[in-house]
Amino acid sequence: MTDLLLDPSIRTWVFLPIVIITFMIGVARHYVSLIITNKKRTKLEGVIDAAYLLRSRLLRENGRILPKNSYWMRKNSLVNDEHGYLSVAMNRAGRGGAPNPMDPETLTEMLKGNILNMVPMIFVGGWINWTFSGFVTTRVPFPLTLRFKPMLQRGIDLVSLDAAWVSSASWYFLCVFGLRSIYTLVLGEENVADQSKMMEDQMASPAGMAPPDPKAAFKNEWEALSMHSHHFAFN
Repeated sequence: MTDLLLDPSIRTWVFLPIVIITFMIGVARHYVSLIITNKKRTKLEGVIDAAYLLRSRLLRENGRILPKNSYWMRKNSLVNDEHGYLSVAMNRAGRGGAPNPMDPETLTEMLKGNILNMVPMIFVGGWINWTFSGFVTTRVPFPLTLRFKPMLQRGIDLVSLDAAWVSSASWYFLCVFGLRSIYTLVLGEENVADQSKMMEDQMASPAGMAPPDPKAAFKNEWEALSMHSHHFAFN
């Protein structure tokens, strides 16, 4: 394998500019997203429903430490057919109908996020690949196999070059996915500059997945609490 001695000017005019450009593009994308993205407002009714579902689950898990009268008072306030909160909420959710999986507002926000992610990466990546084409920027401090050459030496077709060397185009993509800690330090935890975090969120909630059905959630919890029996733990 060919060993290289890099010109110190590469650090000043190639290595550091790619890092700075990538970081500034991420910061700009974060603030543009804050301007054009609508923040989701949490509805008070949804917060109350979630709290009652949690209360019902805790009653099933920890009801054994309550006296019998206290347990049945709490259970009756949740599952009573007339005024129990779970029963009323289940009927209310049934009248509201099933949630729309193709909500226009949600699809619009997803489209904005995809545009903010892909457009800067395509244009900036293409510009960096054209401007700094053919440069070797740095070397990883450990040996690598030949399988890493296509990933780390994008734009350089040199068979005799050791796989540990990193080209300018590959260094840009490493910066895109490697500045997570810096973005968190500068912009906070809830930032949109972190490409890897946004990809993880998209994988966790893929497009087209239907939103949760509140009626099914209340029905399942109502059935579970109705079938639950009380056994006092301190008899």
